[in-house]
Amino acid sequence: MIPQGTPVLRYILRGGAFDIRHCQRRWAQVHDVRFLATHQQPNKIVEKYREKLQEKAKSLRLKDVDELKVVYKDRIQAQTKSASIASPIPSSNPNTPYPPPPPPPQATQETQPTPIPKVAQDKSSPPPGIKLLSSFIDVPKTLELPQREIEYIWRLRHASDPRSLCAVIPQTTYSRIEATAKRHPQFILPLLREGQGAEIHFLQWTFPTSTTATVLFTHLAEFKLRGEFSQPHTTVTHHLDLAAPKGLVLLQGTVVDGRGMTVDEGKWLLMCLQKFYGGGEEKVERKKLLEQFSQGDGDFRVEKLLDEAEKIV
Repeated sequence: MIPQGTPVLRYILRGGAFDIRHCQRRWAQVHDVRFLATHQQPNKIVEKYREKLQEKAKSLRLKDVDELKVVYKDRIQAQTKSASIASPIPSSNPNTPYPPPPPPPQATQETQPTPIPKVAQDKSSPPPGIKLLSSFIDVPKTLELPQREIEYIWRLRHASDPRSLCAVIPQTTYSRIEATAKRHPQFILPLLREGQGAEIHFLQWTFPTSTTATVLFTHLAEFKLRGEFSQPHTTVTHHLDLAAPKGLVLLQGTVVDGRGMTVDEGKWLLMCLQKFYGGGEEKVERKKLLEQFSQGDGDFRVEKLLDEAEKIV
C-alpha cells in the first residue's frame, strides 16, 4: 500500500513499490550471438531441404537421404570444420559477469589525433571592397620597368574610367603623410562651393593590409546622422607594393556616382588631404588644426580651417 498523502512517483522512486533493478536482473537473458547466427538444429535443416536431397539421392541412384549422407560424410565434415570460427564472445552463462572493458591504448605519436591547425590570418588579404595592386597591374613585370614607364602605365590604366582618381606619389612624401595619418586618423576638410559657402567633409584613414592604406570621405552631415553606417562618397587607396623597390606609391580612388560629388570636387579634397597631412613641420597652423581636432580641443575653429584651405593652390 502506498502511504496516504505520498505522491505515487516519489513512492516508486524511493523503492516503496518495487525495485526495478531487481526485475531487470531477474528477467535478463544473455545470448551467445555466435550460436544464434551460425548454429541451427540439424533436423530443421534436413526438413527444409529434404525434397532437394531426395532428388539428389535419386540422381545418384541412392536409396534415400540417409544413404546420401553416408556418401557425403567426409565432405560434410570438412566443410563444417572450415566454417567453424573461434568466437571471442565470453561464455553465455548468465551467472558469469561480463569482463571489464580493456583499458584504452596509450596514446603514442602514431595514435594521437592530429590537432586541427589554426588558419593563420593573411595580413595581405584585403577586406571586402579593397583591391590589391595585383588586381590592376602585373606587379612582378612592373618591377622590371623604370619609374617613368610605371607612372605612364598607371595613369593609362585608369584613363578610361570617368569616376576614377589616380596619382603617383614619391615614397618620401607618402612616408610623411602616413606618419601623420597614424597620429590623426580622422579629420574634416572643407569644400568651397562658389556662391554656396563651404561644405564640410569627414575623412577617416584605415590600414586594411600591410600594402594598402585607405581614406574614406563622407559628408559630415551624413556622418553625424548615421555614424559608422554612413556611406562614403569617395574612396582612395594607396598601394605600397612598389614603395621600397621603386620609391613610388600608387594611388587609386573612385568618386561614387549619385552621392552629390563630382570628380573635380573629389580631386580637390584629395589635394587638401595631401597638403594637410604631408605639409611637414613648416606648416604649423595645419599641424595645429590636426592636433586640436584629434584631441577634441575646444579651441578648434572651422574658420581657421577655411583660411588654411583657401591658401591651397
